[in-house]
Amino acid sequence: MKKGDAVRGHLDALLLAALEQGPLHGYAIITAVQKRSGGVLELRTGTMYPALNRLERLGLLRSDWQSAGERRRRCYELTDAGRRALGEERTAWRELTAAIGAVLDPSPAPGPAT
Repeated sequence: MKKGDAVRGHLDALLLAALEQGPLHGYAIITAVQKRSGGVLELRTGTMYPALNRLERLGLLRSDWQSAGERRRRCYELTDAGRRALGEERTAWRELTAAIGAVLDPSPAPGPAT
């Protein structure tokens, strides 16, 4: 499976989870996802920024400009609605992975008691 395929369909959850600990700017979000995934997942800026903007329009994130020396960076953080959405995403993820796991790696059926 390509790394991009692993992210597809789960980008919103990844972004929300990366911001759970506090506000981050774009490159820090990319770094957080990469680090937490052990280097397996890499977000592309062309995919991430439109998703961040969409999540902000939905009220799940808020952002503001912050100065870092002479540079200004847009920092994103979760709203209360974003925290709730992250909880829902985690529940859905657990249910999905349990269902897929049951198909891909079924437990042996219990045998007769001896």
